[in-house]
Amino acid sequence: MFLKINRVKMLAVMLLSFTLVLSACSNKQSVSKSGSASETYPSDPIEVIVSYSAGGSSDLGTRTLMQYVEKELGVPVVVVNKPGGGGWVGWEELLNSEPDGNTIALINTPNLTTGYMDPNAGRDENLDDFELIANQITDPGVIAIKKDEDRFNNLEELIEYAKKNTTTTTSTGVAGDDHIAALKMNKTFGTKFNAVQNGGAGESTTAVLGGHVDVLFANVGDVTTLYNDKEIKVLAVMSKERSPLLPDVPTLEEEGFEGVVSSSSRGYAAPKGVDEEKMKVLRDAFEKAIQNEEHIKKMEETGLQVNYQDPEAFEASLQKEEKEIEGIKDLLNW
Repeated sequence: MFLKINRVKMLAVMLLSFTLVLSACSNKQSVSKSGSASETYPSDPIEVIVSYSAGGSSDLGTRTLMQYVEKELGVPVVVVNKPGGGGWVGWEELLNSEPDGNTIALINTPNLTTGYMDPNAGRDENLDDFELIANQITDPGVIAIKKDEDRFNNLEELIEYAKKNTTTTTSTGVAGDDHIAALKMNKTFGTKFNAVQNGGAGESTTAVLGGHVDVLFANVGDVTTLYNDKEIKVLAVMSKERSPLLPDVPTLEEEGFEGVVSSSSRGYAAPKGVDEEKMKVLRDAFEKAIQNEEHIKKMEETGLQVNYQDPEAFEASLQKEEKEIEGIKDLLNW
């Protein structure tokens, strides 16, 4: 009798244990099926591709912002420089990456837009291949020279010199904002600016300071520190209004040369196909990071003006840029 009772108890215990195991497995499967991507993402480091050389304003602006994005996401955010091709070496790598939300990139305009609109590039990509996250910076163009330049000391003297002489200017890519600005100057004022392409703003500045290129066509963010340190002379800002970061530098129009406006916007994107819930996590993190007051202050200190745009506003500005580029195809020989 005693043995029979023990056997019954053992069978009951075994049955209970089996039931608990099944219940645990069922619960685990239920969590797996009901759990959203946003509950597990991100768990791995995020790689951010910067398609320009280290040391320029694009690179520095990204590295500063990622300190705040990293805090919002709770995982390491690693910046990787991939210069070349006017930005498209890095952007091609982005579009060829797995759409898992672990690889994103800084996208600069107009280089991004002209890169896929250029018929000579033979690219099939367009704006639809990118999942936009947010815009961070809008950076007006500038014209600058080294401080000891003796051929021209102001914008009028530079324009007159460049009408008579082929004058080299810096550019960070064919059909980039610096290149287009030089072409617009040639068409509008009859100058003979000839753009010399390089890998980024850092290389551009070095080329001009070293006397290898005549004039620096760049952006406010590239020159603010050098200007404040009196290492470079900024002749004009290529915007409709003066930059609050260079308040004593006149616009082209104020100097009597109306008709040329240039700027570069810098935002972030992922490749098409990233899960929408992951994109929401990224967009929320970037919105908070970009609008962080400490981040805005740091950007101003380095000469960069924050202009947050959500994905919809960012896309609208890029579509507007496409239309503007359509209108200057003759300058680009397209």
